[in-house]
Amino acid sequence: MANILVVDDELGIRDLLSEILNDEGHTVELAQNAAQARSARAAARPDLVLLDIWMPDTDGVTLLKEWSSTGQLTMPVIMMSGHATIETAVEATKIGAQSFLEKPITLQKLLKAVEAALSRETGSNGGPALRPKPGPGYVSPPSASLVELTVEAAMTGGQTLPAPVEMGPQARQTFELDKPLRDARDEFEKSYFEFHLAKEGGSMTRVAEKTGLERTHLYRKLKQLGVDLSRGKRSGG
Repeated sequence: MANILVVDDELGIRDLLSEILNDEGHTVELAQNAAQARSARAAARPDLVLLDIWMPDTDGVTLLKEWSSTGQLTMPVIMMSGHATIETAVEATKIGAQSFLEKPITLQKLLKAVEAALSRETGSNGGPALRPKPGPGYVSPPSASLVELTVEAAMTGGQTLPAPVEMGPQARQTFELDKPLRDARDEFEKSYFEFHLAKEGGSMTRVAEKTGLERTHLYRKLKQLGVDLSRGKRSGG
């Protein structure tokens, strides 16, 4: 796993990316501006940097130029922005950025960009540039590729719990397991939150309590997964 530096002046973005990358097994360092990024770059020697373009002190493109001109651009850099133009993205790529992520950043795009950047870096150092398949992130079921699980059973690794109670049309779901882990996890998480939204009549407060997530984090998670927030209210009322 890699040591990844996330540089963004928005606390919510830093927290969200840190949680996702930590879940993937990476070590994450955080910086909220260019000054902190410089210190973290010198101290931690990151394998990858996720760098926001628009920051209050020094913008990400300027910091990227600085690292490039001083020989410190020894790691792949993925630029991030919700307002950048095509010209800005092209400029960053010419300077040495590996890729560009447009905000809001989806889980799938983030993980694909990180995997691609780290694979290129590994390949450039003489190691394998591509991950063999099947490998981490793939599930090879012994028989059928479709398995029916209750939400609770899926949360416990597929164990069958005694006397499951049906709690509505979303209490039982079919998940396809013959796919990359992150894609299967996205499907499960979307079904999980849609189930609780329907059960709680679309109440974000009650869903946050049920799932153990802070409300702001929950809202970001639902948007990231593409959950229709109006659907729970229609189903519940």
